[in-house]
Amino acid sequence: MISERVNGALVIRTALAAETEAIADLHVRARSTYYPDGLPQADIDWAEAWRGSIERPDGHVLCAVAQGRIVAIASFRTPDGARADTVKLFQFHVDPDRWRSGIGTALHQACVEQWRADGKRTAVLDVHTDNTRAQGFYARQGWVPDPENPPAEGDHHLFLRFRVPGE
Repeated sequence: MISERVNGALVIRTALAAETEAIADLHVRARSTYYPDGLPQADIDWAEAWRGSIERPDGHVLCAVAQGRIVAIASFRTPDGARADTVKLFQFHVDPDRWRSGIGTALHQACVEQWRADGKRTAVLDVHTDNTRAQGFYARQGWVPDPENPPAEGDHHLFLRFRVPGE
C-alpha cells in the first residue's frame, strides 16, 4: 500500500473513505468531458460507488493531492477471473483544470510502482473511443492495444495493455 509519495508539492497517497464526495465530484467532471451526450449512468451515486472501491479489500484507490485538494484519482485491482499477475486500471482521472501539468504522469508512475510491488506484470484498461485525450496520454505512458481483447462491433471502448517493468 502506498501511504505517501511526495513529488514537489504533489502528494500521492491512498484515498480515504471520508474523501468520497470530492473524488466523486472529480470523477463526474472529468468523465463529462468525453461523453458528448451526457454522462451515462447519471442515476448512480458515485460517492457511494467510490466508497465501495476504497473499502474493497482487494483494490487500491490512489489520489494525488495538491494544495490540500484532490486533483487526480486512480482505482485498480485484479479483476475477477484474471491471472494473479494482472491488474486492471478501472478509473484514472485528472481534474480537467490540471490537465497537461504532469499530475497524470506522476499518478501513473505511482500506480506502476504499486503494481510492481504487488507482483503485477501486466495491466489492462478500457478507454472510451471518444476520449482521444486519454488515449494519447496512455500511449505516451507505454500502453498499447490489447491483442487478446480487440474491440467488438458496436463497442465504444478500446482495450489497452501495459507491461509493468521489472525492478
